[in-house]
Amino acid sequence: MDLLDALNVFIRVVETGSFSAVARETGTSHSVAIRKIGQLERHFGIRLLHRTTRRLGLTDDGQRLLGHALQLIDDTAAMERELAQHRTEPLGVVRLGAPIGPALFFTSRLMPLLRRHPGLSVDLIVYEKVCDMIASRLDLAIYYGKVPDASLIARQIGAFGRSVVAAPAYFKQYGTRDTPADLHGHVCILQDEGLGSGLWRFVGPEGSVTAPVSGPLSTNNEHAALRMARSGCGIACLPDIQVFDDVRSGRLVRLLADYECEPILMQIAYPSRRHLALKTRVVLDFVVGATHTGMQMTRLEENRAVPLVAAAA
Repeated sequence: MDLLDALNVFIRVVETGSFSAVARETGTSHSVAIRKIGQLERHFGIRLLHRTTRRLGLTDDGQRLLGHALQLIDDTAAMERELAQHRTEPLGVVRLGAPIGPALFFTSRLMPLLRRHPGLSVDLIVYEKVCDMIASRLDLAIYYGKVPDASLIARQIGAFGRSVVAAPAYFKQYGTRDTPADLHGHVCILQDEGLGSGLWRFVGPEGSVTAPVSGPLSTNNEHAALRMARSGCGIACLPDIQVFDDVRSGRLVRLLADYECEPILMQIAYPSRRHLALKTRVVLDFVVGATHTGMQMTRLEENRAVPLVAAAA
């Protein structure tokens, strides 16, 4: 039995007072309308109508069911209207997870998206370690490198390099050479990445180069390293997507123009392609578009790096 259909028939029988009228409305027969009322009575184990040759009347149980049926049909209609609207407009909250670098990059770019779609909200979840997007109830999650769960749908959105950067106040006072070897003697901000945290690896004109670095400051947080570099504490090696806005504004200066660090693959993941909500699709397209624009601008500005000057004796 189609319960909603049978309840609709029941409501119309009560409203019209006639099985025949309902049969004409639905394009069925008088017997079909009677059968659907009978199915409801058997389903609930109650009698719904008093029938005489002249009129139909509701039983007490029928009156109670009518109230529930009217509410259920109204709620169903409202649900269909709301969900239909969600298919044509991005409405509701999208939970977007991202590492610190991409999160900082997107924070200043979200408001134009939200102004274009007033019914849309973004809950930006920032994490330092790889997260379980299902357990964290994320709609979208950005990952550096490989997506940890093979059941997720993954889309590559960029391959960002890492830049060696410092605040203008830091590098102004030093000499004129421009190779990774010149990092020796400089204050470098280390990031706690295990045994390799004191080695920065580059590819330059002479091939692969590994430069030992040192300094009194280290951190396990990219944002902390960025703040240290901004304040002139030393030189940091950070993802391009994290330092993009600081380099463009002049708060940081990119060093070692002829040397590249190993690029970082960035991917965005979501649970399923099936029935991807419009709100999620809009945020997904925004992330991909903003990332590609950032990559293009980074390439245009790569030649603006200044020489790393040798540390004073």
